[in-house]
Amino acid sequence: MPAEDGAIEIVVCLGSSCFARGNSEILAALQHYEQGKGSKAQVHLSGCLCQDQCKQGPNLKIGSEFHHNITAARLRELLQQLDGPSRGNHAKA
Repeated sequence: MPAEDGAIEIVVCLGSSCFARGNSEILAALQHYEQGKGSKAQVHLSGCLCQDQCKQGPNLKIGSEFHHNITAARLRELLQQLDGPSRGNHAKA
């Protein structure tokens, strides 16, 4: 779901289970993406303490859609979908 300014909200689960399973690296990659030059999609990045999906973590939510078992490769795919095919390998997750 887009924010009021049209940006896409990305919420990273920062609960201990997701963080231990790799969301610390996912968060760093998302921060790099958010600050990247030339990105097409405008995003708002935030965190939450738990999304109650611990066994499926690491978890994140893009808009209203939950994504589970996030890896660096899967994150790159999701970010490329936000920007379309022309963004390339900007997101270095």
